[in-house]
Amino acid sequence: MRQRIYIDTSVIGGYFDEEFDVATKRLFDRIIHKDFDVYFSEVNETELSLAPAYIQEI
Repeated sequence: MRQRIYIDTSVIGGYFDEEFDVATKRLFDRIIHKDFDVYFSEVNETELSLAPAYIQEI
């Protein structure tokens, strides 16, 4: 069974933060390769729907 992880908007924000970008991009690579089942809340979904397009694309 794959590991399940919960991410919130701060994790996505880390993708664009120099302090966290390397680790966050590695995490997203693993998500793309379906190493995890990813969960996030409806609140996060709403926040992301209001974010700029380049963030929504992540």
